[in-house]
Amino acid sequence: MDWNGHATRLAAEVTHPASRWRPAVADTPRHLFVPRWWRPDSESGWELRDGPADPEAWAAAAYSDAGSLVTRIGHLHADHARPGDRPTGLPTSSSTHPSLVVRMLRHGMLTDDSRLLIVGTGTGYSTALACARLGQEQVASIDIDGYLVKAARERLAEAGWTPNVAEADATGPLPGTYDRIVSLVSVRPIPASWLAALRPGGRLVTTLENMPVIITADRTEDGGAVGTVEWDRAGFMRTRHGADYPPGLTERLAAVRDQEGEQVSTGRYPVLNVPEAWEVWSMLELTEPGIEHHFETGPGRRRTAWMLHPDGSWARATATWTDPPEVHQSGPRRLWDVLESVRNRLNAEGALPVYGANVRIDPDGTTHFRRGQWSATLLAPPPVPDVLPGRAPVRGFVIPDRG
Repeated sequence: MDWNGHATRLAAEVTHPASRWRPAVADTPRHLFVPRWWRPDSESGWELRDGPADPEAWAAAAYSDAGSLVTRIGHLHADHARPGDRPTGLPTSSSTHPSLVVRMLRHGMLTDDSRLLIVGTGTGYSTALACARLGQEQVASIDIDGYLVKAARERLAEAGWTPNVAEADATGPLPGTYDRIVSLVSVRPIPASWLAALRPGGRLVTTLENMPVIITADRTEDGGAVGTVEWDRAGFMRTRHGADYPPGLTERLAAVRDQEGEQVSTGRYPVLNVPEAWEVWSMLELTEPGIEHHFETGPGRRRTAWMLHPDGSWARATATWTDPPEVHQSGPRRLWDVLESVRNRLNAEGALPVYGANVRIDPDGTTHFRRGQWSATLLAPPPVPDVLPGRAPVRGFVIPDRG
């Protein structure tokens, strides 16, 4: 494949002419890092795509900024799949679209002598860009998945780079100290080990699990960090500690799918697909953490949204297009009511206070948000205890909302 022209075109699309990242994108053969990938298929779930079998389609996909190229579904990596495989489950690795990789690295405010750790090696493409910008001696990368680490090392070497790529749990001790840590996976809470591994004055860039926010923070003398929630935003796969994510609440969804709620009411606002409304989703996650969302559309623009919480609470709202929905709710929390309170605030104030908030991170990872009179604190969520009748479990977050 004559990839240079494709990479040059991609670089012009995702970087400014004066950006130091333009040569890095133009000189990096992205196709080497994604020889096979999964393409969404509405009928069968995921369809395997093999790059060498169709070089033209390979180049078009690898040098496009249209979206991420998913390389692993559940336990099954595209490299190990057979043509007829149709995996189900959640994506567990991908090559993030190049403009987002560049944006995250730019948030790191790298200098020519910065020692950088990338959390979430994935395919290795982001590590290759960093090597092209800083030199391989200043770049390290970690991933929980041994195969991803092995494949990334091999493909980086093929591209001419041999940085330090290690297998490690991102939430545990880190293999060194760094001037910059840029995470391409989402976490909650921010690991204390990241702060410990940052050199004085070092900078951290990350997103939070179930909150499509970008936090940038600079290490302080007390071992914590201060920064901001950027107006820019992004969402990444969350960290995992094994081959796949835990099963979540899918089985519970089947049980409550059409169940009559303890409380039935008419909602004030149209049915919303919360994970696509990033500002609402972020504020809701701070207010009532741990909610799992499901959304479907049906004939006649019929829309249904389900909200499930680990404590057993659930809500279902159904309506045609923008009509007021019929809402069913059960359990110790009224999840749809919480969502409507967030939307009330959005309508009343025109915006929510998450984006642009000041951030202070304690050395243990506790994260404090403040904007104007509003404040919130993000703690590590403890295991959800059994729920006694009439009693809600202790929350994993403290939200002293003043305003």
